[in-house]
Amino acid sequence: MDQIKKALNEYAVARWGILLLVGFILSVNYYFYDAFSTLKDLMSKEFGFTNTQYGLFVAFYSIPNTFLLMAVIGGIVLDKLGIRRTGFIFVFFMALGAFITAYGASEIYTDGGFGYGFMQSFLPDYTPQLKMMLVGRFFYGLGAETSIVVVSKILVKWFRGKDLALAFGLKVGFGRLGTFAALQLSPVIADGGQYLSTAIWLAAVLVGAGLLAMIVYIMLDTKLNSQIEKTVPKEVQDKFSMSDIFKIIGNKTFIYIALLCVTFYSAVFPFMAFAPDFFFHKFGMSYEKSGQIASLLPLGTLLFTPLFGFLIDKYGKAATAMIFGSLVLTMVHLSFAFTDIYPYVPMVLLGISFSLIPAAMWPSLVKLVDYKQMGTAYGLMYSIQNLGLFATPIAAGAILDATNPGNPITLNYTPTIIMFAVLGLMGVVFAFLLKREDSKRGFGIDLPMNRDS
Repeated sequence: MDQIKKALNEYAVARWGILLLVGFILSVNYYFYDAFSTLKDLMSKEFGFTNTQYGLFVAFYSIPNTFLLMAVIGGIVLDKLGIRRTGFIFVFFMALGAFITAYGASEIYTDGGFGYGFMQSFLPDYTPQLKMMLVGRFFYGLGAETSIVVVSKILVKWFRGKDLALAFGLKVGFGRLGTFAALQLSPVIADGGQYLSTAIWLAAVLVGAGLLAMIVYIMLDTKLNSQIEKTVPKEVQDKFSMSDIFKIIGNKTFIYIALLCVTFYSAVFPFMAFAPDFFFHKFGMSYEKSGQIASLLPLGTLLFTPLFGFLIDKYGKAATAMIFGSLVLTMVHLSFAFTDIYPYVPMVLLGISFSLIPAAMWPSLVKLVDYKQMGTAYGLMYSIQNLGLFATPIAAGAILDATNPGNPITLNYTPTIIMFAVLGLMGVVFAFLLKREDSKRGFGIDLPMNRDS
């Protein structure tokens, strides 16, 4: 009789099945984001992109979440409207943006397709391909970041008190799996530029499949909600209010964890957008080889993040893990800047850093805010993160152009890599402040996650 009364999220098989489903959505999201890093040189040749323009293309993803605060608005919408409607809306925008980007890189568009003439009529310093792809990148970013917020709240809904850090670790692993696949497949499919458009279209089609996966999740979430509503009276269920935003941003521990988030991700994601090109110029390897080495990062995090999540669930020490991960990140970038160590070992160490911090950071928010505030809290985090993801690739491309005048055959990346090292060092400072504030406020971020608090 007890088995009949259990809600769907009480069954381990259902929980892990949901993780697989939303993990696929995350994987295709990251696949599309990273598919272009190994195509940078090919796009420069095919579409006339400069380093700064490529940096702008990467950064355009973050405009809606940085300047329009869409990640925050999406989080508030999520807390007000719920997972189902919010998830469908923003995954749809993600898919729409992916298809517009692929269209902008297609021969159909280049041969005078819809919108080509209009895009050619203004801003002559930017090619029509770049302008259409920027539009697509904008809509993709508009949906993609909030879809990650949705996935985060889904995991809290299904896993709170039940291996939450492990679930978040596996969630990160799914994202890195998408990155790994993109770095491996994109240059192979593009085949030296002959099938550049095909490589981009494949990435867009995968995002479209992610929209179908979200529709499947919506059906399962509807069933779970009907079960919860039968057992929890509506008057007892917490409702989100706008005043909750001020409670979140008034928490110093949340501020430090958000600042760590922006510096950490700004030192990793934009670096990955330039990493294959960096390896090509510093070590003289092919783009296929450089993409394979860059893919060691997501491969490492795919393996390490679930392990670290399991350990944090059981033993805690999340704040300590964030400090150590930030130190490793800083040392890796310093080694890239000032030594000639072949990138195999540094990329594995970067993978460890990129496993420790997300496995510790994202589930730690459960210690800081109520469930009704969860979407808004994650939205604020992702919006602050996107400020760095917007500014850093533009700065990296500008530094690269400024320190390599005249378009030399071999680019000097050292000043650009030093910038990433500085960001890593800032993360170390914020991680220490986070640990100190947490010890004063008693949220228990260093305590095991397999207990509600």
